[in-house]
Amino acid sequence: MSKLVKETKQALRQAVLDAMGKAVADGALPPEPIPAFTVEVPADRANGDYATNAAMACAKAFHMAPRKIAEEVLARMDLADTFFSRCEAAGPGFLNFFLADSYYAAILKDIRACGKGYGRSDFGRGKRVMVEFVSANPTGPMHMGNARGGALGDCLAAALDYAGFDVCREFYVNDAGNQIHKFAMSIDARYLQLVLGEENVPFPEDGYHGDDIKALAKLIYERDGDKYLTVPSAERCAAFVAFGLPYNIARMQRDLERYRIHFDQWFLESSLHSSGYVTETVQLLVDAGLTYEKDGALWLRNTDLGADKDEVLRRSNGFYTYYAVDIAYHRNKFIERGFDRVIDVWGADHHGHAIRFAATMRAPALGLEGRKLDFLIMQMVRLMRGDEIVKVSKRTGKALSLADLMDEIGVDACRFFFNAKPDTHLEFDLDLAVRQDSENPVYYVQYAHARICTLLAAMADNGCTVPAAADVDAALLSTPQERELIKQLAMLPEEIHLAARDYDPSCINRYVTELAARFHRFYNVCRIKDAEPIVRDARLKLADATRCVLEIGLGIIGVTAPEKM
Repeated sequence: MSKLVKETKQALRQAVLDAMGKAVADGALPPEPIPAFTVEVPADRANGDYATNAAMACAKAFHMAPRKIAEEVLARMDLADTFFSRCEAAGPGFLNFFLADSYYAAILKDIRACGKGYGRSDFGRGKRVMVEFVSANPTGPMHMGNARGGALGDCLAAALDYAGFDVCREFYVNDAGNQIHKFAMSIDARYLQLVLGEENVPFPEDGYHGDDIKALAKLIYERDGDKYLTVPSAERCAAFVAFGLPYNIARMQRDLERYRIHFDQWFLESSLHSSGYVTETVQLLVDAGLTYEKDGALWLRNTDLGADKDEVLRRSNGFYTYYAVDIAYHRNKFIERGFDRVIDVWGADHHGHAIRFAATMRAPALGLEGRKLDFLIMQMVRLMRGDEIVKVSKRTGKALSLADLMDEIGVDACRFFFNAKPDTHLEFDLDLAVRQDSENPVYYVQYAHARICTLLAAMADNGCTVPAAADVDAALLSTPQERELIKQLAMLPEEIHLAARDYDPSCINRYVTELAARFHRFYNVCRIKDAEPIVRDARLKLADATRCVLEIGLGIIGVTAPEKM
């Protein structure tokens, strides 16, 4: 586990507190409690590698100008036991800190010592968190929203795992309710059309019209012929669902495994009904006085819980609504399976539902006090080919599915491009995704990794292997390009922490892209093969550390790190 960056920030914070303590003892600062302050990496590192707003945070409590506080703290700053060489006061009262040579050597040693565990932390403290994502309707193929949700959900789960959470990935299978009835009726109509002729059997107006339904009906007909023709409709539909649902779910599992997503649990909605858990959960709300009856239906007083409208829990026909089932499902996650936190990855069309549902889950009757339910709401995707909006597959001429997209541009491009910032609309340029040049970000990052692997192999052929970190004089890595590259290597633990804390897995995309850019700049400026042996070895070690961190970052995103391109 990488602790260096965390310990560096802690040492800086302590140095600031110690300096403030000395200033108080000297009478330069008042003996007031010190408010919370931040220690962070500034956006522009030309003015320092780390910065703190401690002086500004204390201004109100101390009744002093922030700049004066900063100067008093600076005068008493002792950085002897830290990785910092100096500190400066700047602007209205910022304290900017500059890293010492020892830090750069320590980072390379840390990466070597941690290996593939570099970037891991104990931020999550082992808390159990479930990330539920994709959860596509099993009545048809997965679409672009599922593709984006898959990439974001899986990358977020990986970041949470690296950040020290105990993570479970779950797919919720909607194998009950009205959509399954429509699924059955749709297959039934297509089957009867095969047996009796399409012109003799009307297709339900609200049925599923996709070719996948026709394909299922054809498989049944090829296997069983017309044996179901004389079977009662309800029995026939039950048989078709018993065939079609497992077939579709297995296809989803194959597609998602190909997409490099492995779910720990495929949870069936039907299990909530068969176990009586939905009935039990609704009864808790009834007993708490949170429901009322209207027009034969049972309603939840959701406005009493802070929502903008009430919700139907049980229709007048006696069937529970999706909303009621969703309450039971989330109660199951927390109460029966003991998760401390649940994160649902939903599309933008669920934004209003998420707000109302969050209010519902605060109902004391559900017993979820202290449990945390969060949502990652992702915006819509628009596929583009040049200036043209793409809605169909070039190969099949039908609606573009996840499987079609993987066929056309590959898994790596899908995973990288769909992992863009979730709260923005995504225009996915299919032409860009297959380009093999620096304009394609996934190619650009993968090329950096392959470039390093090619370099290391060529150097090894000439008898120059990567030295141990202890044998490298990091003080020789003194050019701006070398220093900036090492600083970026050091940022991986913090970027993973931010991705997990803010539910923004696109942090990792931005991180590896910037790391690749810094490596390319370093490689183009700093000679390696014909440098002095001690400089060559130091730069070779830096290149190998970059290779290792690129592999980690790409792995979190779910993208391969090729050795050749």
